[in-house]
Parts: sequence; C-alpha cells; structure tokens
Amino acid sequence: MGNPFQDQLLKAGLVSKKQAKKAKREKHLNRKQSKESNPSTISTKARAEQAAQAKRSRELDLKRTEENRQREQKAQIKQMIEQNRLDLDDHGEAYHFVEQKRIQRIFVSDEMADQLSRGQLAIVKLGDSYEVVPGKVAHQIATRDKEVVITLHQK
Repeated sequence: MGNPFQDQLLKAGLVSKKQAKKAKREKHLNRKQSKESNPSTISTKARAEQAAQAKRSRELDLKRTEENRQREQKAQIKQMIEQNRLDLDDHGEAYHFVEQKRIQRIFVSDEMADQLSRGQLAIVKLGDSYEVVPGKVAHQIATRDKEVVITLHQK
C-alpha cells in the first residue's frame, strides 16, 4: 500500500508511474538529509546550552565562595573582639566619639581614656554595642573590615 493520494493521481492518469517513483525518491532523500542536518544543529544547540550552563555554574560558585569568605571574616572579627575586649567602667569618664555623623559615648576609666586618645586602644563595634580593644587588635580587624573599627587614633 502506497500513498492513497498518489494512487488516486495514478488512477486518474494525471501522473505516470515514473513521476510517482521520482517524487517518492525525492521525498525519501529530503527526509534523509533533514535527519543528517538535524543532529549537527542539535549538537550545536546542546553545546551552546552546556556552555551557558557552565558559565552560570561558575558565576554561582564564585558568588558562594565570596559569601563564605565574608562570613568567615565576620566570624574572625567577632572572635577577635570577644577575646581581646577590655572591661568598660560604668562609673568612669564618658568618652565621646563619632559614628555615622552621630555622637556616641561609652564610659571608660581615666587611664583607658588616655590610652584611647594616644592610639593604644581603639573602639570597635560588635553588633549593637561598642567595645574597647588594644590598638594592635584593631589594626588586625581593620585589615578584614574597616567599618568595624570606629575610633583608632594614630600615634
């Protein structure tokens, strides 16, 4: 059984058997060529898609790596502050400093106020509170994040 439309044309005498075979052969060749050309376009598309996916993966990996690095730095800063902070004196002298255009104050002993003004001590921010740490520690913290160090006078 062939093509019913082709059979009708043959019975009506509109086409010859030779013309029908030629049309069938051309149709077969066209299908064969389209199958051969399709895989190359598919592979090209697949390669392009893979390249785009690889690029997105690299970008996400870089972003995750950067976020992990920042998280580690914040943890290091917090640990350094907690290990090296000095006790504040609630009954001592008020030490005023500026943070983001606002005047803040903490209460420290007279000796600590003198050391703060000479750059031997520094004020750093830990969460919502302020802590006093030695100047060397403040320099180490500043290499990781300058915004945490509020006041550090130069010697």
